[in-house]
Amino acid sequence: MIVIREIVDSIFSLGLFINAILFVPQIIALYSAKKSCNFSALTFVGFNVIQLSFILHGLVIHDYLLAAGYLLSLITCGVVTVLIFYYRYIKQ
Repeated sequence: MIVIREIVDSIFSLGLFINAILFVPQIIALYSAKKSCNFSALTFVGFNVIQLSFILHGLVIHDYLLAAGYLLSLITCGVVTVLIFYYRYIKQ
């Protein structure tokens, strides 16, 4: 039973890492194009709120793996969100 839990924890950890990495292509696309017209600010703000709620949930239930994984995702998604607002409203 311990081996199964270790395998599931490893797959879960990998999934959390992949979730965070999936925002990197968006960062690259935004930075390369220097414009955010094809990106929904509301969607990425929503993603940030969801990720923050998962972080808080992980901290409350002492699931630090969940909290850390979603913290990485919040960072990468947060960069996308900041770039959207930067290119849309600051650097027009």
